[in-house]
Amino acid sequence: MAYISSRWAATPHMMLSPHRQAPAWTYPDSNYLYVYQRRSTCLELNGTHRFLEQYTYNRELFVQFDSAAGVFVAKSELGRITARNWNIQREFLYLRRSAVDSVCKHNFDLDEGFTLKRRVQPQVHVSPSKKGHPQHHNLLVCHVSDFYPGHIQVRWFLNGQEETAGVLSTNLMHNGDWTFQILVMLEMTPQQGDVYTCQVEHPSLDSPVTVEWRLQADSARSKMLAGVGGFVLGLIALGMSFILHFRRQRGKKLLESG
Repeated sequence: MAYISSRWAATPHMMLSPHRQAPAWTYPDSNYLYVYQRRSTCLELNGTHRFLEQYTYNRELFVQFDSAAGVFVAKSELGRITARNWNIQREFLYLRRSAVDSVCKHNFDLDEGFTLKRRVQPQVHVSPSKKGHPQHHNLLVCHVSDFYPGHIQVRWFLNGQEETAGVLSTNLMHNGDWTFQILVMLEMTPQQGDVYTCQVEHPSLDSPVTVEWRLQADSARSKMLAGVGGFVLGLIALGMSFILHFRRQRGKKLLESG
């Protein structure tokens, strides 16, 4: 994991030091606009922290501090005097050496819960990309969304056997809210009885999530449509009966009042 910050200044005459402890200086040929940049980076690997600070003049790295070395090191001829001057300033050098604890470890402890330890389980949906005759060539889409961290494995299975040919995938997409999504598609020409399975493995899950898709038999589809149609007709008939009943009751009241 890395934490990076940068500071830069542009001026036509004098290079400005980012530290009050370090002196400002000029260059003979500085009658032009230049860019001076300081880049600070915190690195963490297996519990070991490292602080790196690099100074750049017009895109040329000229001096660097690495906590692993503990001193400023010239990276070009331009940085030799600077490195020597900064290394003899005890307070300035002490601040850079202590940045591993005061900056890197401190920020890492603050952010660890929200970054390294954060877990959001994925949502998985499977559907064909095109509607039409179900037994025609098509793409079966496994849409995996709203998960964190971004490391994820999505696999396709047909009747229990993993499919590797005809698998297409998008790049990992950022949702903008610290979650990700991805589409993994399988080319298919489904037959009756085939079972397609999208399997998702993610650090937030104790075990893989699987979502199945299969062709719906024509008879089952017909029964479903008939059931839906009957339900709709029943609702219409019920509504009509309420309307007729209301009108009859209203008519009786009018006759009685007349």
